[in-house]
Amino acid sequence: METEILERLLPKLLEGGMSLLWSLAFLFIGLKLIHFLRKLLRGALERSSVDTGVVQFLDALVKIAAYAVLLLALLARFGIQTTSFITLLGSAGVAIGLSLQGSLANFAGGILILMLKPFVVGDYISACGCEGTVVEISLFATTLHSADNRNVVIPNGTLSNSNIIDYSANETRRVDMSVDVAYNTDLKQARRIIEGILEADGQVLKDPAFVVAVNELGDSGITILIRPWVKNEDYWTVRWRVLEQVHDRLNEEGIEIPFPQMTIHMENE
Repeated sequence: METEILERLLPKLLEGGMSLLWSLAFLFIGLKLIHFLRKLLRGALERSSVDTGVVQFLDALVKIAAYAVLLLALLARFGIQTTSFITLLGSAGVAIGLSLQGSLANFAGGILILMLKPFVVGDYISACGCEGTVVEISLFATTLHSADNRNVVIPNGTLSNSNIIDYSANETRRVDMSVDVAYNTDLKQARRIIEGILEADGQVLKDPAFVVAVNELGDSGITILIRPWVKNEDYWTVRWRVLEQVHDRLNEEGIEIPFPQMTIHMENE
């Protein structure tokens, strides 16, 4: 009797043992594969100079997703139906996504900014109607410090979909200025005065060369364009100084800087 029971149970025990061994082997290989993929991903991201926060987040995301897939595969090996689990996870994901779509958009925008790096901390940028120095880039928002000592927090979803001007991206920058002179002005003399001011300024770069040119014949005067190149950090200093010197020198030379004016012709009846 006992021999018959053993003979009936032995194949099942062997089958169960082999199934358990295969499952353990499957689990071991799966864990090793997950470890290898995570190591490969981290190495690729670190070589791309991606921010540390992004590397950690993506690593954790891949880890959770890989473990979930491995768990479902193991359950399927033991004959457990996983369709209901997948449906439940999908429904939960959709519900969470709909309730947090604004936050998820900001989160996705933060990932894009950290990975693509359109700007970095310390850059002076203009975006979304605001401008200032970038002091922090988080996963959900970017903080700017404005010139008048205000902190401006911009959601990353909005920022990543807007036009961004990075004034700190290059070492040099062109200063765009102009001055109006009266129509009776000797333009060659006015140009020589302005060019002399730029040549004497030690912060104005020689290469690229500055430009001084007649730009427009306006209603009240002639507009002279002034475009020197400077180092990024000297932009405002040069702009303010040159404009003041141009005003003073033109006045000294008797060159009129006209006010807006209108000529009216009246006919006698």
